[in-house]
Amino acid sequence: MGADTSDDIRQIGEKAGRLVKHMSMQNEIQAVIDRFHRKMEKDPELKKEVEHLEKTFNLDLGEENYTLKLKDAHIYYFEPGLDPNADVTLTTTPENLQGLIDGTLRPMRAYVLKKIQVKGKIDDLMFLKKLF
Repeated sequence: MGADTSDDIRQIGEKAGRLVKHMSMQNEIQAVIDRFHRKMEKDPELKKEVEHLEKTFNLDLGEENYTLKLKDAHIYYFEPGLDPNADVTLTTTPENLQGLIDGTLRPMRAYVLKKIQVKGKIDDLMFLKKLF
């Protein structure tokens, strides 16, 4: 009976670890969004370039997915799920996204090595690089 109990506790702990990882990825994405907003406030030239755009981005991380919407140089929508009409969809793993965020994985290298897949117009893709 003791072995069964410790196995149950281990399984609960593993499930909790996955939940924390999910929550921490969402927090990381929110931090990127916050950084983007600060960048828009500090750089009027860039804000002027961006404010006419209205775009929807999907972020497909396998077990977790998000939609972000940009309008008036502001990401006003960040929610779980994928928008079937998104302008750009980035597909990768949470680990690769973390590498892109913290700079340990360079975007072009990730693309060439197929660590990320991107669907969308080339103009939208090039613009994403400028923002983040």
